[in-house]
Amino acid sequence: MQADMENLVTRLEEYRLEHKIPQEDLAKKLGVAFSTVNRWFNRKTKPNKIQEYHIEKLLRVKAKNKRGRLT
Repeated sequence: MQADMENLVTRLEEYRLEHKIPQEDLAKKLGVAFSTVNRWFNRKTKPNKIQEYHIEKLLRVKAKNKRGRLT
């Protein structure tokens, strides 16, 4: 479970960097505070279950957009 959460945060950071999204904007997309996202990326805290769900949802939409399935 620990490795899965680390992987999720790593994937989120890659998404943020690929799309040149500031942490502040990513936080707004996920409905959390900037400091929350910052703590995830600095490995001080981990997303809770609800936050994890929204991160996965954001990353799934990204993957579908890459494949051209969503408009």
